[in-house]
Parts: sequence; C-alpha cells; structure tokens
Amino acid sequence: MRRFPAEWEKQQGLLLCFPHNGNDWPGKYGAIQWAFVEFIKKVTLVETVFLVVVDNKLKAKVNDMLEMAHVNISNVSYIIQKTNRSWMRDSGPIIVKNGSKREALNFNFNGWAKYKNYQLDKHVPAKVANHLNVPLTQVMYKEKPVVLEGGAIDVNGKGTLLTSEECLLHPTIQVRNKNFTKSDYEDIFKEYLGITNVIWVGDGIIGDDTHGHIDDLCRFVNEDTIITVVESNTKSKNYKALQDNLTRLKNAVLENGKKINIVELPMPTPIEFDGINIPASYANFIILNKCVLVPTFNDVNDRIALNIIASCFPDREIIGMSAIDLIWGFGTLHCLSQQIPV
Repeated sequence: MRRFPAEWEKQQGLLLCFPHNGNDWPGKYGAIQWAFVEFIKKVTLVETVFLVVVDNKLKAKVNDMLEMAHVNISNVSYIIQKTNRSWMRDSGPIIVKNGSKREALNFNFNGWAKYKNYQLDKHVPAKVANHLNVPLTQVMYKEKPVVLEGGAIDVNGKGTLLTSEECLLHPTIQVRNKNFTKSDYEDIFKEYLGITNVIWVGDGIIGDDTHGHIDDLCRFVNEDTIITVVESNTKSKNYKALQDNLTRLKNAVLENGKKINIVELPMPTPIEFDGINIPASYANFIILNKCVLVPTFNDVNDRIALNIIASCFPDREIIGMSAIDLIWGFGTLHCLSQQIPV
C-alpha cells in the first residue's frame, strides 16, 4: 500500500537543480545563481541537498561558490544530469512509501503541456531514483502514461489531497491528460499516492505559467489545517477565484469526515514587470526539518505572511527568503524543490 508522506514528515533531504542557463530568468541569471547558493545554504543547515548539475564543470563552479558562501558542503550530494530547466517539483520524481520501503514515481513530465523543450528533464526521475537507490515506477492509467506535476498536488499524509480544476481538468489549455475526469484522477491518486479523499479548488492565480498549480494557492500545514491565499482588493483579477477557493475549502471535509481548519494568507501587492503579471505567492513556502523557508517580495505583506505562517508551525523556525529575483522565472522555493522523505 503506497502512501505519499506529508511535507512536514521527516526528510532525508531536498532535491534541487542548479540553474545552468538564464532562459527562465532573462537578464537575471547572475542574481539567480547567488539566490540558489543562499537557498542551498539554508537547507544544508537541517538536511541534505541532492543537487542536480548538468556536468562536472558546473559542479566545480558551484562548489567554489558554495565554499565562498561558507555552505556546509558535507550536506551536498551531487547528481550529474543534463536538464532543460530547474523546476524539480515538477520534473523530479515523487518519493512515496510503499509499505516500509521507498519508491520513486515518474509522472512523465511534459513541460507543463506548454513547452517543447523538456526531453532532458524526462530523465531526471530515473537518475534521482538511481542515486537514492530506490525503485522507479512509471505511473500509468488504462495503459497510458499519466502526466502530473508535483506542484499540482498537496497532501496531509493521512489520505487527503488538494488540487485544482484549472490545472487538471481544463478542456483546452495546457491539457496534461486528454479526456481525464475527476474520477480518473481520483483513481490514480488512490493507487499511487494512497489518497482516499480529494479536495478540488477552482482556478489558480493570474500569471501562473503552470495554469493553476496548487502550491501557489493552498497548502496543508498539518493533518487538519489548510492555509490558503486570499486577495483583499476586490478589484484584483485574483479576488473572485480566491474567494471561490475559500468557499470550497470551508465546505470541504477531511478523509475522516471532519471539517478543515482554514487559515487565510494575504497576497503580495501585484508584481508586474515588462508588461507581465508575475505569479508571486506566499503559499510557495517549503517545509524542511526544523524550519520553513518562505518566499518574500520586498512587500508590505511580507511580515504579515511570515507571522501567519509562523503561527501554523510553532515547532519550526520561519525564515523569509527574498524571492524577488526567483519569481521572474514564474516560481519560487516550493516550485524549485522536491522533498525526499526518509
């Protein structure tokens, strides 16, 4: 029987991929490399970083940067693998427990059903599984490969999963699995992730390149509590969708039939750059052993968001990390990483 552990359960480490080209962050590649060094530094204080690098040349360069920044390099485990991008939440494997053992799931990444250049990223799950010495399973349904990004789902480790209709069920935009129904997805979640209860919210935030990933919207912070972003500005393009999501969560129940504790999280002031709406969200935090890393945006709501998230994790340190450069790539801390449970 498979089970997808909750993010707050004990982790062996965090999977990251060091950016090797600036295409996802036009004009900001230099800043992004140092933002990554800082990200790695914070993680290595509490667990291992499994760091994908494209080749030995980049490995040497990264190692020099980490030493310069006084990173605990003994907690960095390198994986040499060419990639197209660095979004390990989506192209990396999902590690589940299968009985007492671990199993890596390959959900057949296809560039979010949007980009053509993902052929290198397709090999990441096998490489990571091999590095961790765990078996790899190709996720199939009715004899077809299933496409699902890690950023599209969130779980409480007890049988309930959160996801969005916009991402998985839209009939024409970024269609991952043609003609799949809610029932199809729920069958897949049950078989591969041990899920008995699915909570569907509606739409994602404006500007989200993934078309509705849940990790910009709402997240489990413990077995019976969900934190969800809300927009206070009624004129915002996000206001209606986020209110609808809030209503759905208030009406939803957990796998045991109980109501959910709902915590509301503000949105940062809208970030626009070069005429583009940038999908900044405080919900894109990553839970680690002993701490939670939270993206911040040089915004008046940063402090409010950090305090709210801190109230959800009384036993963990809450660390704000500037993501104003990272978000230019349309994602931040959670999108870039994938937890590896013990």
